[in-house]
Amino acid sequence: MNQESIYGEFAPVLPHVLERFCQELDILNEQTKARTGEGIYEHLISRIKSEDSMREKCERRGLPPTVQSVLRTITDSVGVRVITRFVDDIFEIVEHIRRLPDVVIVTEKDYVRNAKPNGYRSYHLILDYLVPWKDPEGRIPGHFYIEVQLRTIAMDSWASLEHQLKYKKNIGTQELIVSELTRCADELAGCDLSMQTIRNLIRAGDDDEQS
Repeated sequence: MNQESIYGEFAPVLPHVLERFCQELDILNEQTKARTGEGIYEHLISRIKSEDSMREKCERRGLPPTVQSVLRTITDSVGVRVITRFVDDIFEIVEHIRRLPDVVIVTEKDYVRNAKPNGYRSYHLILDYLVPWKDPEGRIPGHFYIEVQLRTIAMDSWASLEHQLKYKKNIGTQELIVSELTRCADELAGCDLSMQTIRNLIRAGDDDEQS
C-alpha cells in the first residue's frame, strides 16, 4: 500500500509553484542578456524536497508529518539555488526578487558580505510567494514558502566540498581538511573580488568607447 504524500493535496501544486518562480528569474536573465550580452546567472538548480527528506526533517525537529508542518513550520519544501559568475550579480538578483509584486521576503541572511566562521559564503532568502492556487489555509491566491540560495561558482564549489565533509564520518584528517577549507574559502573570496574588478574595468572600457 502506497504511503500518502506528506504534502497531501498540495503535492501536485508545488512543482507549479517552483516553475512559476523560476520563470520570473528566467525573464530577468533574458532581459539582462539583451541589455549586456550575458545572462545574470550561470544556472539554476531547483527542487521540491523529497518525501523521505521531509519526513526525516520532521522527525529530527519533533514535528508531526503533516501538511501544516511541511508547508508552514518548515520553509524549504520548495528550493532554488542560483549560481552566478560574479558577486555583484547576486545582489542584483536579490534586488530584483525584492521588487517582485508577488513576493515578500520573510528572512534574509547575507553570508556573502558576512561569511560564517568556517568560510561559508552564500545569500539566503525565505520568500512568501503568492500564487494563483489554493494554499493550506484555503486562500486563493495562495501563499507558499520558497528557500532561495545565491552563490558564485566559486562559492558553490566550496560549499559542495564542505557538504561532503559534513556527512563523512571517522575521517582521520578532518581537522586538516577543515583548516584547508577555511584557507581555501579566503582565497576564493579574493578570487571572486578580483574577477568582479576585472569585469567592472572591461565594462568601463566599453562605456568609454561608446561615449
